[in-house]
Amino acid sequence: MPPTAPAPETALDRAEELAESILPTRPPKRRMLVIVNPYASTVSDRLKNLVVYALQGRYEVDAIDTQAKAHATELCREAADEGYDVVVAFGGDGTVNEAANGLAGSDTPLSALPGGSTNVFCRSLGIPNDVVDATEHLLGMADRFEPSRVDLGVANDRFFTFAAGVGLDASVVEQVDRHPAMKARLSEWYFTGTALTTFAQKYLIRAPRVTVEAGGHEIEGVTVIVQNSDPYTYFSSHPIRVCIGAGNRTGTLSAAVLKRATPFEVPTIIARIFAGGPDSVSKHAQVEPLTDLRELRIVSKDGRRFPLQLDGDHVGDVTEVELGVRHLALPVVS
Repeated sequence: MPPTAPAPETALDRAEELAESILPTRPPKRRMLVIVNPYASTVSDRLKNLVVYALQGRYEVDAIDTQAKAHATELCREAADEGYDVVVAFGGDGTVNEAANGLAGSDTPLSALPGGSTNVFCRSLGIPNDVVDATEHLLGMADRFEPSRVDLGVANDRFFTFAAGVGLDASVVEQVDRHPAMKARLSEWYFTGTALTTFAQKYLIRAPRVTVEAGGHEIEGVTVIVQNSDPYTYFSSHPIRVCIGAGNRTGTLSAAVLKRATPFEVPTIIARIFAGGPDSVSKHAQVEPLTDLRELRIVSKDGRRFPLQLDGDHVGDVTEVELGVRHLALPVVS
């Protein structure tokens, strides 16, 4: 019996062959996990859905809402184990901090979408502070996907991405965190008003004092700001720089110790922060700058507990905190 002749090639088969021969080969989509803080200042369900839909044009996207504190850390550890190509923190700096704590030491890079009131880490990576522009930026990132690494600060057992603080700085953050609706509505102006009120109530009379131990020296003060990156924060679009020599790839920390705070000195310090930056701040008589630090220790002078903030979130009250740096511990892409 003669062999059966092959079926004639259909027009569809020929069209598919033609398309494969002329269309450029595109790599498979990278897996992206978007971790969403649904309570962040500018995040809504509709916005989240639109952003995820847009990102699906270039990535294989999964999106998960956080349910409680530290949930983003847990999700990031799972994402690293499951081999995601990138994790995107869609929220404020607190969400980014939790994500960084989950990805530290792994090979899974972190990126960000601005969903908070300030978004310091997001902007420090060069990602626009407008969520639509930032989404477009992440879409373009698919064609230039080049992960790198940045330093992380560490305070006791927790990482921070750009800044830590005790004293007036942390007291203001603590108060602001208690009123998230006002924080979202008034943003930096609410921080300013809270700072003035907190200073008057807690730092005019018998302010809590701390001792900073660094480089074999001891310095007494009422407020300490430690930077692992630059800037310290933003006032609207204006970067606020406090510590000299801060950077996220230096392998060191920079700090500024406010030795005394009175109604006469604080206004002049604020003016230097806004007008002159860290060089001007460091020359103030009541500010002691510290640079090129690998570690430092801050201890309560009288046993009173003091508030600690990391990346703009109040994380508790302590009587001492040990700070250090982990060089290039966090993979990022932007």
